[in-house]
Amino acid sequence: MSTDTSVPQPRVPGLDASDSALFATLIKESPMGFAFFDSELRCRRVNDILAELLGVAVEDLVDRTLAEALPEEPAAAMAEHLSEVVRTDRAVTDRDLRFEAPAGPKDTSGAAPSPAESPCWSTSWFPSHNAEGEILGIALIAVDVTERRLDEEQIRRKEERYRSLVEASSQIVWVTTPEGEASDDAPEWRAITGQSLEEYRAGGWLAVVHEEDRSRVEAEWLQCLDDNRTFSISYRVRTRTGAFRQYEVRAVPIKRGTRVVEWVGANTDVTGQREADEMRGRLTEQLSAAALRTARLQQATSMLAEALTVGQVVSVITEVGRSAIGADRSAVALLDDDKLKLTVITPGSGESAEPPITFGVNAATVMSVAVRESRPFLAGTPENLRRQLVSDEVENFLLTTEERAWVGLPLLMAGSAIGALRFAFTRPREITEEERVFLEALAGQCALALGRATLYEREHKTAEMLQRSLLPDSLPQVQDVQLAARYHPATRHVQVGGDWYDAFRLADDRLAVALGDVMGKGVLAASVMGRVRNALRALALNDPRPAAVLAGLDRVFSATEDEEQFTTLAYAVFNPESGSFVVSNAGHPPALVVRPDGPPILGLGEPGTPLGWPSQRQQASFSVEPGNTVVFYSDGLVENRRRGVDAGLDELVVVAENAPPEAVSDPEILVDYLVDQMLSGYDHDDDITVLALHVPARNSA
Repeated sequence: MSTDTSVPQPRVPGLDASDSALFATLIKESPMGFAFFDSELRCRRVNDILAELLGVAVEDLVDRTLAEALPEEPAAAMAEHLSEVVRTDRAVTDRDLRFEAPAGPKDTSGAAPSPAESPCWSTSWFPSHNAEGEILGIALIAVDVTERRLDEEQIRRKEERYRSLVEASSQIVWVTTPEGEASDDAPEWRAITGQSLEEYRAGGWLAVVHEEDRSRVEAEWLQCLDDNRTFSISYRVRTRTGAFRQYEVRAVPIKRGTRVVEWVGANTDVTGQREADEMRGRLTEQLSAAALRTARLQQATSMLAEALTVGQVVSVITEVGRSAIGADRSAVALLDDDKLKLTVITPGSGESAEPPITFGVNAATVMSVAVRESRPFLAGTPENLRRQLVSDEVENFLLTTEERAWVGLPLLMAGSAIGALRFAFTRPREITEEERVFLEALAGQCALALGRATLYEREHKTAEMLQRSLLPDSLPQVQDVQLAARYHPATRHVQVGGDWYDAFRLADDRLAVALGDVMGKGVLAASVMGRVRNALRALALNDPRPAAVLAGLDRVFSATEDEEQFTTLAYAVFNPESGSFVVSNAGHPPALVVRPDGPPILGLGEPGTPLGWPSQRQQASFSVEPGNTVVFYSDGLVENRRRGVDAGLDELVVVAENAPPEAVSDPEILVDYLVDQMLSGYDHDDDITVLALHVPARNSA
């Protein structure tokens, strides 16, 4: 059977002309390959499609064996099928034959096509018999199945990849019917749970779900089956060892059109992830708590470093105890010098009229035990307190207090106790090891702060006593004159300052007043202040004129003091009978005149240079009217870290102008008013000295 027109086509026996033409057309136009081989396995007929597939011309194949016409490999493959048909006298069907791809453009990579990409034809070989049943020949039909085989190969590869991924992952894949019944075996699931196939298919998967999760999982699964929506849930599964593992499950309905044909799900073991998350969470909480405690300890250390007095230290500890560990009550007690008694310190101890609470070191108290044994004392419940402190006093204490948990910590310096720290709670509470470490560190910082504060208060008190000893014990009583003075040492240093004032009678009943400021603190400033004050009195008794006194002080200062020493002074002589006021200024802030019938006046005369500087001393005279007050002051009243001198002077004038009438008429009230108003809102970081001279109104008593 050949459709090649170059070869004479004899009429097929048993067919008329029209049938023969129809058969020839079918062979020529069909997309299949046809060939006929005789009993000697020679090709007798072949169509163009098969000849082209075999890579030979029709005339080169007709009347030849396959070995004579074709290359060795395809010839051997086809000859094997021919021989099998002849040998068995039965058809051989659906045998794939692959042929080299026809020459064409090369792949961009230059690689040869893979076998899966070569043309693939499915061949069927049928024996043809004569009337006696003898084989006359063999017919070959070849169908191009290249695309189908490629599709099958892709499906096979996808299945292999899917199977490999499932086997390599921790997921357990399962399939159920549309009604949710297990249809396929899930060996991975059964290997984990230890169930038999019958148990699994009978719905046994639910039996190994943790009993606390079972009802929730079953209800959600049934609801998803009804709604045809994705099943996503997490639950615990009992393994064959009896332990439980945490799984996350997700199943989706597989639909064909709108009909669900099956459910496919996957169980993922997330036990390790959950345990890691929980561990990470615990570590994060611990690190956060440690960081918070560290930050609070740093904050407490910073606050304690700024606390100058014992009362301030106690205030800091009270706040830290409340915010850091939620203590309802806090207390600090200090040992006396004999180490026999503890005295409770409160923030207002120095000003409170109530006597302090004192108890012995051997008493049955939380702080006594902490001091006595130099160790933390912890009692998380009243029962625990009773066990540790066996005493009738404890029972009486528990009847009168709301406290239900206690912490006592010794305050140690150089290994020796100086007191104790106490925290109490109104509810039972156990202190963790981390909190205990924090509290011990806090107690250490508290001990250092209390040591500094105690030393500061002692030294500050000593310095203040020394400072006041260098000032007049009292002001002179002069008719028709009222004097008032104030000295406020700075709160931020413990050394004696250089501020001073003086007032004394002269031989002719006139009154001399002075106010000075020696730069610096300590013994050097105090010694300079003493020399200047004594020299001023000696010079004033010889020649009281202010300019003469300051000129004499310049000579004394140049002879006795260093060039770097800086001292200012305002000195005035007042005549009570005439109201005359003569003043000379050596670089000191200007005096302030407060008047009941007008605005304050700032500045009496020109300010000169500080003592010891080359200068021609000048003096100014003016009259102090009845009812007026002349105020001398040190720069601490008008200047601080946040306020410059010029701004302070302007503010002083405004404060004086707003003074109430009772302050304007009474120098004692006036000096307190000026100090209070000028210090309001500012740190007291320098000594403040104020001296006021008031001439009463004539109608005043």
